[in-house]
Amino acid sequence: MAKKGEARQRITLKCTECKEQNYRTEKNKRNTADKLELNKFCPKCRKSTLHKEEK
Repeated sequence: MAKKGEARQRITLKCTECKEQNYRTEKNKRNTADKLELNKFCPKCRKSTLHKEEK
């Protein structure tokens, strides 16, 4: 987790189709308050799918 006073926090991206946790990244919680959604490649589904932020 982010230290006190830091803007960046670690997040996990989860595939919306197979519910697999595939990616871990960071985001700036001050600039991006809402949940992150990205199209990424899912190795389990073997195609590009929508990945949503999971806490």
